[in-house]
Amino acid sequence: MHLASTDAANELLERDPLALLIGMMLDQQIPMEKAFTSPHVLRERLGGDLDADTIAAYDPDKLEALFREPPALHRFPAANARRAQELCAIVRDRYGGDAAAIWRDAASGTDLVARLEDLPGFGAQKARIFAALVGKQLGIKPRGWAKAAAPYSEKGYRSAADVVDAESLAKVKSYKREQKAAAKAGQPLGT
Repeated sequence: MHLASTDAANELLERDPLALLIGMMLDQQIPMEKAFTSPHVLRERLGGDLDADTIAAYDPDKLEALFREPPALHRFPAANARRAQELCAIVRDRYGGDAAAIWRDAASGTDLVARLEDLPGFGAQKARIFAALVGKQLGIKPRGWAKAAAPYSEKGYRSAADVVDAESLAKVKSYKREQKAAAKAGQPLGT
């Protein structure tokens, strides 16, 4: 993966499904690379591996302090500390602490997107992007995944699902700038 700004953070995303899920949750209102690097920083601040049960049970004020500690893990540390804690509680309670079960055990693409939409910080668009990411980069493609994740499942450079190296990152950033400019100009957005 090439979503984070450091090799260590990218390696964590590849081996730890909870890190990948938290990174996607944080990917709003900050640069994508910052969002996907933050799980690695959180892991270091917690002093061990990321664990859904540990984070869900963590003292909320202390978790917020970890999110606020410079450099802050997000532009809105308090709200995202709460979201991360809620996300981890869902992973613990619904998926036995196994974040990968969200996508690995999905019965269909529609089921996968619905599971993701139920997570804090995941709306319909982000759920489709993440479903495309696990399909394209992890090979997790439940029946109907491409249709459920469209248009992010399609070939192109639209989102985090398409970032595999520095060149694809630059193309995704360019696409996002074009979309923002079109929105500002009142033009219809391409997806």
